[in-house]
Amino acid sequence: MKGSAVAVCSPGPPGGPQMVREQYTTATEGTHVQRPENPCVYKIGIYGWRKRCLYLFVLLLLIILLVNFALTIWILKVMWFSPTGMGHLRVTKDGLRLEGESEFLFPLYAKEIHSRVDSSLLLQSTQNVTVNARNSEGEVTGRLKVGPKMVEVQSQHFQINSKDGKPLFTVDEKEVVVGTDKLRVTGPEGALFEHSVETPLVRADPFQDLRLESPTRSLSMDAPKGVHIKAHAGKIEALSQMDIVLQSSDGMLVLDAETVCLPKLVQGTQGSAGSSQELYEICVCPDGKLYLSVAGAGTTCHESSHVCL
Repeated sequence: MKGSAVAVCSPGPPGGPQMVREQYTTATEGTHVQRPENPCVYKIGIYGWRKRCLYLFVLLLLIILLVNFALTIWILKVMWFSPTGMGHLRVTKDGLRLEGESEFLFPLYAKEIHSRVDSSLLLQSTQNVTVNARNSEGEVTGRLKVGPKMVEVQSQHFQINSKDGKPLFTVDEKEVVVGTDKLRVTGPEGALFEHSVETPLVRADPFQDLRLESPTRSLSMDAPKGVHIKAHAGKIEALSQMDIVLQSSDGMLVLDAETVCLPKLVQGTQGSAGSSQELYEICVCPDGKLYLSVAGAGTTCHESSHVCL
């Protein structure tokens, strides 16, 4: 015995849709069952233009998938992606390793930056290069700014050391310390100091003159154990608009030379008219003023004492 289901149409209300129902028919083998004529049979599935649209949509998705896959392969190829990094950028156990020239459009944050052993490290910018050091709260504690016209360092303490760790130059808010054995100033105008300078030795280059000058104020040289002024191959000149004072509180003033020349001393009255020798003696006034008096058999300073008046 066999059974079959056939979808037939049942008449519905006038002007309304027809109702579909399934009619089951059973029959034994060898028995012919007469089916109703003109049954309204509907096929199950998508047919017609809907089927063509579905196939077209699936084909479009496949094309997009292939294009995306090709673009992904192209990006991986162009950017040089590899298991160890991307392009010249390599990921190592110590950090990131970047080979060749690189350009950073935004700030770079790093704990340590160093070059290879056989090459130098170059930092270059069209405007300026700024290196900041920050504390745990994000505040800037130190700054190095290299600009087109100025190099600016902002820090509480600035120090330059030699390769052996010896301080060469130290700057803070209180003082500037030069740790080298010699500080050389090669400018044609020398060095200008607005305040005092403490140094054990001031010396010019060989065959050059040394000049200490104060254009509008006084020049003072003090030392606890003495001030030594030496010119091994030249002369020493002291020029002043006003007075030059050489003072010793506990010692004496010594002029030790083969010749002591005082060309502009005031000369007293002449001695006897018959004296042909041009010999003079140096006299001292009570206020310390020096003058010349013609030498005689005895002292003649009292004869020219009117110079002291």
